[in-house]
Amino acid sequence: MSAQGSPVRGATTPAAGYLESLLAGRPRLPASSMAWLNELRAEAVDRVGALTVPTIRDEEWRFTDISPLTKLSLQPATAPVRHESIDVGRFALDEATTRIVFVDGVHAPELSRVAPDHGVVVANLPAAAMAHTATIERHLGCHAAFRSDVFAALNTAFLQDGAIIIVPRGAIVAAPVHLLFIATQADAASYPRCLLVAETGSKVTVIEDFVALQHDAYFTNAVTEMSLADDACVEHIRVQRDSGQAFHIANCTVSLGRASRYHSVSVALGARISRYNLNVLQTADGAQCTIDGLALIGERQLADTHTSIDHAQPHGVSRQLHKCIVGGAAHGVFNGKIIVRPGAQHIDSSQSSRNLLLTAQAHVDTKPQLEIFADDVKCAHGATVGQLDSDAVFYLASRGLSDAAARNLLTYAFGAEVIDRIPVAVLRQQLEAIVLEQTASRS
Repeated sequence: MSAQGSPVRGATTPAAGYLESLLAGRPRLPASSMAWLNELRAEAVDRVGALTVPTIRDEEWRFTDISPLTKLSLQPATAPVRHESIDVGRFALDEATTRIVFVDGVHAPELSRVAPDHGVVVANLPAAAMAHTATIERHLGCHAAFRSDVFAALNTAFLQDGAIIIVPRGAIVAAPVHLLFIATQADAASYPRCLLVAETGSKVTVIEDFVALQHDAYFTNAVTEMSLADDACVEHIRVQRDSGQAFHIANCTVSLGRASRYHSVSVALGARISRYNLNVLQTADGAQCTIDGLALIGERQLADTHTSIDHAQPHGVSRQLHKCIVGGAAHGVFNGKIIVRPGAQHIDSSQSSRNLLLTAQAHVDTKPQLEIFADDVKCAHGATVGQLDSDAVFYLASRGLSDAAARNLLTYAFGAEVIDRIPVAVLRQQLEAIVLEQTASRS
């Protein structure tokens, strides 16, 4: 389904050699005693050379023109940032006793804190890889599609620092793990990487938090891989609040074992252009996933969310709700695909895309998809695009609210439905305040 808006015709084709220029800034990575890690990086470099930057001529990118990104002269962050000048207190979450911080993609141990909890591993990649080689080698680069996705390939080519979380068998982690990625430098490209391995019967909450301490253009290219073993449970909260001039492209791939449970809440507030690809694969019977998303954008922002839930085995359950609140001349994009493979019987899946336009210039392209190759399933999807209900506005106005206050309250309530599903109270309250403030400014 498509609603209001179409691809921009005649958009500039990305300049030749753009990928080569990014790779040219790739620092010499330290020699590793682990041959598999060097081979992974080398293969990723080869894939970057074989792939191209997507354009609106590519079906999966037809509503999202990223040619402005290719016009930037970007280099990896070079000058060391004085971490003592960075105040992470404003982003701290009291409930998260463990926080690992990366500044412009580089691990900042002095800003991080790790509280021992049930043998859970939370560490930077170089340290974790030495102690947990077998586990990391089995998963790192094995879930994200870097062989076919140029941005995942770029991230893997720059692979050096990264957040590694390993939750051992049966461990129940009460406090959330906070991964904080801070952008401080203009015209810098950073490549955040995260790997989560939740072993059998474990439970954990992970927060990916992307923030900025400056307002200029920069590029964040993030990759996250998650593997849930049998009966594992993961709460995954992702918040993107980059600067208004930033570019943010991210890939997240999730593998679900038997009877595992995955719940994701993603919130996109910042960036001039953002794209989030979330791919969930059910690899065994009885897995469940719930995916909730909210994009709140204005001015000339573009926020694109692409998701795929692949039911490859029977008795799977999936629920998805994605909402866009679009003001100014902004553009929201949602493409959600649910696949039911042959033999994957008794699947129960539903998907809803709900979109709110605050101005006449705002527009949304939404495309929910079902691809069903089994006959004993229950699947449904739907999409709506509209403005605020005039009767609801009138009702609130009749109770003494001004027209603007009534509209702001209804807009806030529309977005709060997703925010309320975040299981971390401090973060939920922070985001509710941001949504309440921005619904007024973006209408």
